[in-house]
Amino acid sequence: MSGPFHVHLISDATGETLHGVTRAALAQFEGISVQEHSHTLVRSERQLQRALDYVREHKGLVLFTIVNQRLRNELVAQCGLMAVPHFDVMEGPVGLMQSVFNAPKTQRPGGQHEIDQKYLQRMEALNYTIEHDDGSNLDLGSAEVILVGASRTSKTPTCVYLAIRGIRAANVPLVLGMPPPSQLLTFTTPLIVGLWAAPERLVQIRRNRLQTMGEERQTDYVDLEKVRSEVMATRRLYEQQGWHSIDVTRRSIEETAATIMTLLTEHRGEPA
Repeated sequence: MSGPFHVHLISDATGETLHGVTRAALAQFEGISVQEHSHTLVRSERQLQRALDYVREHKGLVLFTIVNQRLRNELVAQCGLMAVPHFDVMEGPVGLMQSVFNAPKTQRPGGQHEIDQKYLQRMEALNYTIEHDDGSNLDLGSAEVILVGASRTSKTPTCVYLAIRGIRAANVPLVLGMPPPSQLLTFTTPLIVGLWAAPERLVQIRRNRLQTMGEERQTDYVDLEKVRSEVMATRRLYEQQGWHSIDVTRRSIEETAATIMTLLTEHRGEPA
């Protein structure tokens, strides 16, 4: 396909929300060459004109989050004069909420990034996850979620993702031939979820891991039959303990975490 296409991201704050939405949308298109141009902290006429001058030089799609009505109107007008496609990423959700809540919006730039209680909760959860990674600390009574599974089943990255969402998550590895930590079998408050993957996929991931470490020797760690036994043993344990289990063979970290968050809501007895 032709390109590159220019995509301008104009924000009156850090642009994180805009970048996140744009990346998620662009992920739906393959083979498209895109150049992103980020214009952040645009809060004055001068800053806006500087961004618009750049748009004139590199015409393309303009996505923006500008809450100041005067600046927003100017941006929309100038994009119209340039015949440049443009879209207010926040207009739809904010407009809908305003009609439902029957309340005025604050028009506060970057309001979603202010340090508040939720931010502190996320930081506390992230520290907790780091301290309780890979079975390094088995004092797990205050965990909200405990992930268990064989090596390389995405336990750590999934825990980190959950922590960023403010959930205290810990993970404990399960090793073939060794009993699980006795504490795991007594917990009732934390949600315990077992992760597993197809043996062939696990062997592939583990081989790649060993190669990056410069290890070429054949070990039980990458022996297909041993790994099959390992996966069967972990799944048998999940069933015996009544733990939820998730096949992560073809799941992204985000998909696995989303499933766990749904299970956590049910575990807490909260409405979905």
